[in-house]
Amino acid sequence: MNDQTPIGSGCPVHQPGGVRALLGRTNKDWWPDMLATEILNPNGSSNPLGDDFDYAAAFKSLDYQALKDDLTALMTDSQPWWPADYGHYGPFFIRMAWHAAGTYRTADGRGGANSGQQRFAPLDSWPDNGNLDKARRLLWPIKQKYGNKISWADLFILTGNVAIESMGGPVFGFGGGRVDVFEPERDIYWGSEDKWVNEGVQTRIDPDKNMVIEGPLAAIQMGLIYVNPEGPQGNPHNDEGMARDMKETFDRMAMNSEETVALTAGGHTFGKAHGNGDASTLGAAPSGGDIAAQGFGWVSGEDHGGIGEHTVTSGIEGAWTNTPREWTENYFRLLFDYDYELVKSPAGANQWQPIGQKEEDMAPDAHVPGKKVPTMMTTADMALKRDPEFRAISEKFRDDHEAFKDAFARAWFKLTHRDMGPKVRYLGPEVPAEDLIWQDPIPAGSKPSDADVAAVKAKIADSGLTVSQLVKTAWASASTYRKSDFRGGANGARVALAPQKDWDVNEPAALAKVIDTLNGLRGSMSLADAIVLGGVVGLEKAGATNVPFTGGRGDATAEQTDADSFAVMEPEADAFRNYVGKKKLAVKVEEMMLDRASLLGLTVPEMTVLVGGLRVLGANHGERGHGHFTKRSGQLTNDYFVNLYDMTNVWKAAGDDEYVATDRKDGGEKWRATRADLIFGSNAELRAVGEVYAQSDSGEKFVKDFVKAWTKVMNADRFDLA
Repeated sequence: MNDQTPIGSGCPVHQPGGVRALLGRTNKDWWPDMLATEILNPNGSSNPLGDDFDYAAAFKSLDYQALKDDLTALMTDSQPWWPADYGHYGPFFIRMAWHAAGTYRTADGRGGANSGQQRFAPLDSWPDNGNLDKARRLLWPIKQKYGNKISWADLFILTGNVAIESMGGPVFGFGGGRVDVFEPERDIYWGSEDKWVNEGVQTRIDPDKNMVIEGPLAAIQMGLIYVNPEGPQGNPHNDEGMARDMKETFDRMAMNSEETVALTAGGHTFGKAHGNGDASTLGAAPSGGDIAAQGFGWVSGEDHGGIGEHTVTSGIEGAWTNTPREWTENYFRLLFDYDYELVKSPAGANQWQPIGQKEEDMAPDAHVPGKKVPTMMTTADMALKRDPEFRAISEKFRDDHEAFKDAFARAWFKLTHRDMGPKVRYLGPEVPAEDLIWQDPIPAGSKPSDADVAAVKAKIADSGLTVSQLVKTAWASASTYRKSDFRGGANGARVALAPQKDWDVNEPAALAKVIDTLNGLRGSMSLADAIVLGGVVGLEKAGATNVPFTGGRGDATAEQTDADSFAVMEPEADAFRNYVGKKKLAVKVEEMMLDRASLLGLTVPEMTVLVGGLRVLGANHGERGHGHFTKRSGQLTNDYFVNLYDMTNVWKAAGDDEYVATDRKDGGEKWRATRADLIFGSNAELRAVGEVYAQSDSGEKFVKDFVKAWTKVMNADRFDLA
């Protein structure tokens, strides 16, 4: 967070992130001359390691300490092509790691450091990531040395940790396990603006215009990780707006106010911002650069090359403290001991300078030995002093340095690991023993014996619970999973806990009855296993055979569940259950269906077969008859597609998201449907898949494919099975 925004170059769940990506600007829009490698996407993903590569096994063979030693040595191995400020790359690498992780947002779990996306457009060329291309190149010799034993994604974060340690700062731990991708993740929506933040793009929060940040987005403007450090829309005098922006964006990235203060102050204890030059001479970002630049961006056209003391990144110039390569108490001391005046950096950025600063409180020049320069604060830093809530926290940290150290270490660990999912996915010798609430801890489950499974199955089958009740409960539990940050899923049985038990989509009263019944039948089996096993019983009652079941799930407690963090996962629409909530949707239900399918890791055929099967099984919310295209309710048949594509149907709108099919001959009503149903007939690609399942020879294939897709969802969070 040391440099932001190069100069010159509502509710989080209202809109799904993946589908909105189709409506936002693409990399090709930003950089028209970029080579369109996605032409090869139909031939498979860009993964030179192959689908059978086992990163966990490779990581376990890593000489972890040797890697850390090499990273420590790199911190002070200043290179002439990009000299280290103060002879130490630590602050630079902290910013690299921070910005790799800081794109995470809670609404859809997308972004973050988990797959090393900072290497690709648009992130590699975001204004806020200015000059981080050099940080990644500094790491290349180490990545080359250790090869596939360390992913780029893990290396970014581990390097940030080592940087903090090498300057005496506190670190809580490190967990590896982030697996690289080799192409941009094109399902992430970064916004619809057609300009970057420094080009006058409108801020995403404007109370005067009743504007809130759109959908799943978290940053305040296009191309930022968090906020504009000069102030809202670059206004350094809007104190209220600055604090508001910081609280809103950090909250959308899973940070409370104390964590926000700790991260801001801790990150700015180190290093400096860069604005000592003419920003107008900066060249194109990496993705728009000349081929000879070999992926380097923001090259200065001035004779000095724009490196070292002449570097321009954010346009803000200077260090926050007088000890920029050490962990000290000086950030809060300088913030509170001095009054500040607004000044302009050499690059023209707004920043705040101490009035009458003592020489001993000035910072060393980053590249000129013996020279002293004033420290500075950004408008975002000044908010820690001017906003009452932030000030109270800052004063606490000023007076209790040990509390500050602990808060920073924990907040940094959360920042860099929030998108990794449960701790069971963490690798390496520095994984903290402590279970943290944001890791969604689940007690280890025990795998039930075959005899126990058979006994509980028999009890459930004789319980009087219907196919619809069993299927809906299992789906409600498992379908919360999202592959973006590995949260949700059936493991833990959180569907029985707040807030999920009270979600309207889960029909709380009906859900409670099923849960109570299963609790009375499961014996020593976990409730999580019993819920999934109940789904198996439901499918077998419906005519499926050999439905797989693998036990071993655990049950989470209310104390292990951060209800607020799960609240943002509540669906406002769920096409799989033909549910639309009471709020007016900003996007179409079929778009939200695709987004949910994407987060579940489903293919188009898997999504299609699941919708068709859930409809005939009676999984609609509130026993809604829309899309229940069958006379054999509760039987797993392909009737949904057979009747949807029946050419005797004439479909007409009959109200808000309601459609009626009448018979072409006599005009009698036949079926009722929603947009989530009719999209499988109107969209050519979905229809092509659905027609396969509607064919007379596809009855058996439909059941087989449904069971396979169902099992995939039920086991999506079973990382112990991988």
